[in-house]
Amino acid sequence: MHEIDERKFEEMRDLWRKHLHGMAGGQGTSSIEVFSLIRMIDNFFDSAMSRHPEFRDISGPRMGILIRLMVEEDSGNHKGLNPTRLSHYQNVKKNTISSLLSGLEEQGLIERTLDPQDKRGFFIRITPAGRERITATMPLRIQCVNQLTADLNASEKQQLITLLEKLRHSMHLAHHNTHQPEPGETV
Repeated sequence: MHEIDERKFEEMRDLWRKHLHGMAGGQGTSSIEVFSLIRMIDNFFDSAMSRHPEFRDISGPRMGILIRLMVEEDSGNHKGLNPTRLSHYQNVKKNTISSLLSGLEEQGLIERTLDPQDKRGFFIRITPAGRERITATMPLRIQCVNQLTADLNASEKQQLITLLEKLRHSMHLAHHNTHQPEPGETV
């Protein structure tokens, strides 16, 4: 069954490539393929992690927030981070970060404290339960990710990391050279 799915995938990908080339106006299309594969891999990863019983109630983005807060605290920042800063770190919009934070707060994994300088603002900190959740589930999470990447050897993984970092840097520069602030956003 897996071989049939893979063959069908390759057939559809070939058709997709032909369509892309026809619409590209003479431009190369390998960059589109890169981003298509990155999205596909991200979706596979999210799907694999969400099927695991230990991780169903805490998505990758929520785990990312918890890890960021734990690292901040371990680095001496005991007051926490404001939601705007977290949205920048996670590269998500403010309404998305609000939803993620609400879910984590309902689970008791983070807490909000008022900003003493600005009573309208607040800081987010990881709770002891949040810290325990990370330390308890991270070995299994790493094991699952290692299984997902088992077809790559250590050298290939390092090469991929290097290339993805180079791509991230390129995108970061391009984003900052073309970014238009949203209404109310400070740059």
